Amino acid sequence: MPRYTLVPGGARTGCAAPVPLPTEYDYERHPMKLYSYFRSSASYRVRIALNLKQLPFDYAPVHMLRDGGEQLKDAYRALNPDAVVPTLIDGDATLQQSLAIIEYLDETHPEPALLPKQPVDRAYVRAVALQIACEIHPLNNLRVLKYLKHTLKVPEDAKNAWYRHWIEAGFETLEARLANDPRTGKLCFGDTPTLADVCLVPQVFNANRFSIDTTRFPTIQRIVDHAATIDAFKAAEPGAQPDAE
Repeated sequence: MPRYTLVPGGARTGCAAPVPLPTEYDYERHPMKLYSYFRSSASYRVRIALNLKQLPFDYAPVHMLRDGGEQLKDAYRALNPDAVVPTLIDGDATLQQSLAIIEYLDETHPEPALLPKQPVDRAYVRAVALQIACEIHPLNNLRVLKYLKHTLKVPEDAKNAWYRHWIEAGFETLEARLANDPRTGKLCFGDTPTLADVCLVPQVFNANRFSIDTTRFPTIQRIVDHAATIDAFKAAEPGAQPDAE
């Protein structure tokens, strides 16, 4: 489970600076630190991965709406110049971008593996993950929705229609991929969680927030329903985070 610490430079203060990794690193004494927003899909992915690998971490909330967005403050930009979440601190390493962070975790903590052994299967799992992270999510993240609303003055109903259109279009393609591939099991690849599931579950959560009927995509819904029975996924849910509202 995450341990609650606080983002530096805002109304709250942070914990100690990261320390270099010794040869045998004690993650109980010096856990990783995850800068996260409870509703962020990208942060949600990393929380799942950390939980699957049973890695303790301190949770540093970054409220992306309050006071214009804490991610835009200088203190946070010093950690992540892109002003997005998540950011992961591991000893003296500062890591950004959720998929890069997750692959780092998979390389430094190989068990349980989030990618299959065979290269062709690894490519498949990455393709599913990237379809979600690169084809679906970027069109619907907070920065895009705020630009539509505040800069282009798109009405709320039109903004929501934009969101639903791109989610549904992406899910239609993803549903066909998962439904027709024999490697699909209880989860995206067999019955063991992989990078694909780590990306899928947060995207479905956000789709449901915008009242998208994901039961139209039965394979996707079945996979997400099964993932919801796994403790690592349950502990990563937005409603279970210290900054949940």
